[in-house]
Amino acid sequence: MAPAVKTAKAAPAKEKKEKIFHPGSRKAEQLARKALRKGKLGNLASKRGEKHNTLVDVYGFFFHALPEAGELTLSELHDVVRDVWLTRFDEELAQEKAARRKGRPKSTKELKLEELKLRETEEYRTGMEVPDLTHPATVEVFRRWDQKELAYIQLLRFIRITSTEPDVFVVSRPGKHVSIVPTGPTEEDEEMADG
Repeated sequence: MAPAVKTAKAAPAKEKKEKIFHPGSRKAEQLARKALRKGKLGNLASKRGEKHNTLVDVYGFFFHALPEAGELTLSELHDVVRDVWLTRFDEELAQEKAARRKGRPKSTKELKLEELKLRETEEYRTGMEVPDLTHPATVEVFRRWDQKELAYIQLLRFIRITSTEPDVFVVSRPGKHVSIVPTGPTEEDEEMADG
């Protein structure tokens, strides 16, 4: 008869004890710094995501303001900004005011909406940067946007408009798309060559 072979039983898994460090030790301080850095990076990522979503909403508004065919005139662009963009929270602000009882302070939401409206109105008065919906090549490129990718917006030409001078605009960003970038010499180049 063959000798009996003993099979080794698997040892029960031992729980690994968490190592405890003295609160004033170098290792404890190192772990605290590591946790603080991780928290800061998490906050930065969430703030970056919020900013990304806000910018996508802003450019999405102008995307939906595009006409079915052609492009806007400068006065139509001012009308869109003045009559639609700056008044988009008026109804919500009126509801907040109506919901507040007499003698009560303004709600946090109402204060934020008023501050946002005031900031945007001031920005429009001093110079607001918007996609150039008056430029045919920019409008054509803008229509191809998927309304998600924020990096695509860098391809567009942007202009700065003000409420104080509605018939004047300044090109603030020339755009990077091949169809928008001028290929020939500009007037400035020709003047320099003549001089």
